[in-house]
Amino acid sequence: MWSEDKLKALRAQFAEGAGGDIADPDFARIAKLIFKDGDRRRAPYAGLPTFLDAPVQDGDPSGLQVAIYGMPMDLAVTNRNGARFGPRALRAIERVGPYNDALGTAPVHEMAVADIGDVPFRSRFDLHQSLDDITAFVDRILAAGALPLGVGGDHSVSHAVLRAVGRDRPVGMIHIDAHCDTGGSYEGEKFHHGGPFRNAVLDGVLDPERTIQIGIRGASGYVWEFSYASGMTVVHGREVSEDRIPEIIAQARAVAGDGPVYVSFDIDSLDPAYAPGTGTPEIGGLSTREALAILRGLKGLNIVGGDVVEVAPAYDATNNTAHAGAQMLFEILSLMQFSPALKG
Repeated sequence: MWSEDKLKALRAQFAEGAGGDIADPDFARIAKLIFKDGDRRRAPYAGLPTFLDAPVQDGDPSGLQVAIYGMPMDLAVTNRNGARFGPRALRAIERVGPYNDALGTAPVHEMAVADIGDVPFRSRFDLHQSLDDITAFVDRILAAGALPLGVGGDHSVSHAVLRAVGRDRPVGMIHIDAHCDTGGSYEGEKFHHGGPFRNAVLDGVLDPERTIQIGIRGASGYVWEFSYASGMTVVHGREVSEDRIPEIIAQARAVAGDGPVYVSFDIDSLDPAYAPGTGTPEIGGLSTREALAILRGLKGLNIVGGDVVEVAPAYDATNNTAHAGAQMLFEILSLMQFSPALKG
């Protein structure tokens, strides 16, 4: 029952306390990382924009546990272009993190993380050369002992990343998307954004039997037979509901197993009500709450890399798509803190 004594006790503890003066030991651990001088913390709208307000280490992954980088390339789109502006849009989002309340971590403050800039593409016109540039860039990240966390760009970039991440052994994948992206060649080009994971499997860098694709829907389902033929697990968008989320998480964890796994999040996995700014929107998609629940359920998997792709900000005047993309990037970064692959 509320009483004057309880009010006095609260006043004694909190009336003069600064924002960073926190008694709960778990919260105090986070506050100590973020607050300075008791009540000061960095203004989210100040300074140069970076991914998740991480420090800058331009082009240099040395000494990092996670290197966040941009892949501003959309030469492989089959519909609306503009995802080349995705990395810039995600950097400009100023209010994601620093604390992940569900996973109990402040990843930028608790790991050696930096924004190392964008892949230095040699040509803005050559698709194949650009994909090679991505692979070489990620090779440098891996050679430095860091986990790569990329921002696209269209989804063709994921194949280029997997060529590096899966070079020594094929990796599994948690793939959250509206589309399976396992289509064949279109008009003489097989490296478009609708086929990166067929290419990755055929290159021997992606293990299809340890791959699950979640949120799949739309009118192109007839071109994705490769997913089923190769042994991928496909969870259709119509199968996703709040009461089924625990079952889907359990299925994803069982498919991924204990081996190395890559997490690829296409923003069009979200319903256009939440993320209209993308090249191939499909209604009937995930809500942001469902996507968060699925990602957070992956805590402890052996995540060796990840990406967020297909944010095309020009199609969304509200910035909601970029905001959702930045939040998903933050979730994957948070998961990396608990990955057995994390060094140091």
